[in-house]
Amino acid sequence: MKWQKQPATKAVILVAIAFFLLTLTISLHRYYSLYSNTDHGIFNQVFWNSSHGKLFQSSLSSSLSTNVQHNDELPTVYYQRLGQHFTPALLLFVPIYALFPSPATLNVLQVILLTAAGLVLYLFAREYLQPNLAAMVTISYYAANAVMGPSLGNFFDLCQIPLYVFSLLLAKEKRWWWLFWLLIIFSLAVREDTGVILFSIGVYWVLSKRSVQLGLAVCTVSLVYMIIVTNFVMPLFSEDIFKRFTIERFGQFAEGEEASTLEIFWGMISNPWRLMVEFVTPWGRKIQYLLGHWLPVAFIPAISPATWTLTAFPLTQLFLQQGDSPLSINIRYAVAVVPGVFYGTIIWWSQHQEKFQPRIRRFWAFCLVLSLFFTLTSNPHRALFFLVPDSIDPWIYKPLTVQWQHVGKVSSLLEKIEPDASISVTRFILPKLSSRRVILRFPDFQYRDDNQEVGAVDYVLVDLWQVEYEAIFESRREELKDRIDEIEKLRADEDYALIGFTEGVVLLQKSVTPKLEAETRWQSYQEKIAKTLSEFGETGD
Repeated sequence: MKWQKQPATKAVILVAIAFFLLTLTISLHRYYSLYSNTDHGIFNQVFWNSSHGKLFQSSLSSSLSTNVQHNDELPTVYYQRLGQHFTPALLLFVPIYALFPSPATLNVLQVILLTAAGLVLYLFAREYLQPNLAAMVTISYYAANAVMGPSLGNFFDLCQIPLYVFSLLLAKEKRWWWLFWLLIIFSLAVREDTGVILFSIGVYWVLSKRSVQLGLAVCTVSLVYMIIVTNFVMPLFSEDIFKRFTIERFGQFAEGEEASTLEIFWGMISNPWRLMVEFVTPWGRKIQYLLGHWLPVAFIPAISPATWTLTAFPLTQLFLQQGDSPLSINIRYAVAVVPGVFYGTIIWWSQHQEKFQPRIRRFWAFCLVLSLFFTLTSNPHRALFFLVPDSIDPWIYKPLTVQWQHVGKVSSLLEKIEPDASISVTRFILPKLSSRRVILRFPDFQYRDDNQEVGAVDYVLVDLWQVEYEAIFESRREELKDRIDEIEKLRADEDYALIGFTEGVVLLQKSVTPKLEAETRWQSYQEKIAKTLSEFGETGD
């Protein structure tokens, strides 16, 4: 084959295959070993409902809506998630999911999209760079913490972005304008805020004078789309964008308990001092975050004006958000910065290709090794729980054999639950059971059905084992006690009977006779937990 005669292309393909096999194996293992959690279940239920004609509906998403969180209403099965995140691009993959209806399908889809993005990046880089340099940039993409880390976690909508953006950049170079604008539409349709990425690219094209008119057009389309979707379209589905997401992320710029995106923007520009303080603090974590993005490409973005422009608006969006998660390079938000980092790196190298000397190559290779080391030792999404302990002091480590023995015992309880039964379940088992119309996250157990009538779930499945394993921490002990209290409350007040118990996993069913053997095991378990909690109370942490 022709590519086998091109060393650079061959290297890229081999690295892409290695990335695909490694990330797919680890992410699938994470799912099957019960480490995937709520977000994966939400997306799976959205796909499952959509494949059955109930587009974007999710009872799990309803539990997170402002009506439930702030107004104490019950979750509904007909809630449409588009009020929380506007993600019509997911419809592209519903036919694939319909053929392979499983939560694991989402892991495979995610890894395919991220792997394909690297191959397109290589084709795009070849438009600017010599083959060996283009290959090095592409290998850096596959070794980047911001790519590998998120790929090992739950499915996330932004996994589409690198493929769409790199493809539209390639389409621009090839002057395939029909494909360019189609990919602009796809990119905007990924989420309501992905226009920020395209806006930064448009600004770069204008400031660099590479494509002034096209840059202005992309900026205009992106900005208008985001304004219309967040202020007029999403509120048609729910009030979450105004009452939850803008406040939770950018509430420091709001004056009341709700705000539109336009009001948040005005709050920013009308208070430049607060804007500046929020942007630079905490400065240590933000510098560390930038270093994480720069490391796999040998810190070239730090000296690349193009990269600073191309990442300016995605970084601003992340730096101004409240909370710790936007500054975690292993979490999905980091992927929004990836296209700008690599596009800017390619632009810089296109102007300095003579600097690609052996000394630079050795340093770059060292940076790649460091990036992989930091990614794997950070145990992203606990996907490498069998290699990296959850805690060193105090020591908390779960061997592979122990976890898989637990999986087997959980599976024996899952067999008792009908595929179409309604259920409330704790977070780590939730994805496995999310291919159904009614699923809630424990302790929720009541909901409104398609006829808007109140119902209670058929089953409640609670995994106490995960919490018990970490009971050395006070917060986890409190969670353990709360879960046991909730279970006893359901048994006493809500007509739920214990029909199964094994290794800290409780299965309740509504309006049936309890199983004596399960009751006996549950009583013994409670006595053991009471003794454990008492010992911690005496000794302290």
